[in-house]
Amino acid sequence: MRSPSRASRAYRNVARVVRPPLMGMTRRDWHGAENLPAEGGFIAASNHMTNVDPLTFAHFLWDNGHVPRILAKSSLFKVPVVGPVLRATGQIPVHRGTASAGESLTAAVAALEAGECVAVFPEGTLTQEPDLWPMVAKTGVARLALTTRKPVVPVTQWGAQDLMARRGKMLWAIPPKKVTVVAGPPVDLSDLYDRPQDAVTLREATERVMDAITRQLEEIRGEAAPAVRYDPRKAASRDGKDAA
Repeated sequence: MRSPSRASRAYRNVARVVRPPLMGMTRRDWHGAENLPAEGGFIAASNHMTNVDPLTFAHFLWDNGHVPRILAKSSLFKVPVVGPVLRATGQIPVHRGTASAGESLTAAVAALEAGECVAVFPEGTLTQEPDLWPMVAKTGVARLALTTRKPVVPVTQWGAQDLMARRGKMLWAIPPKKVTVVAGPPVDLSDLYDRPQDAVTLREATERVMDAITRQLEEIRGEAAPAVRYDPRKAASRDGKDAA
């Protein structure tokens, strides 16, 4: 297939290496590509279950004509082989808890304004919810969306966890695993654009995005998500009290 028009030579070279194994390891059940904007920058926001789903996320976007700039934790950029690939393909490091923390937002805003697809995992890490439902997310996706006013497309994945277990490092490629990816209509945040970006507004925007991702996952799985979204901070506090 032809590479997306925005793809750099380095990105095309990486895709030539990574895409064929993904094609062999997965049976792709993809839907909703019509919800990905044909022009202009946009945010693709996905759930996060396993260390391999950034690849399945990128595969879906790439094969549907978009070159994802993924927000990835900065430590990955120091890993041999992985780090050079991330830098060569223009991925965006996230420096959490440091003086450089704001640089990722600045880089992501610049990419969106330049008409690129910025791919994010709003939860910030692998879900800790016992049954792999989305957990309470961080507000970075809200800051990015409200700052740029670019569309936020909820992208939901299911099946990548069969290719690699949560926190696993081994690929289970045989037989090929069914990986479902669904892109939904952009989340409407327009009524929040002119409000101050305070904690209440950021949390409201974040919840709308996560609600959309979760509803799509309910449809894929054919079951209802927990009524209350899993909050790892509350769980940690509860576990600490139980230990005491």
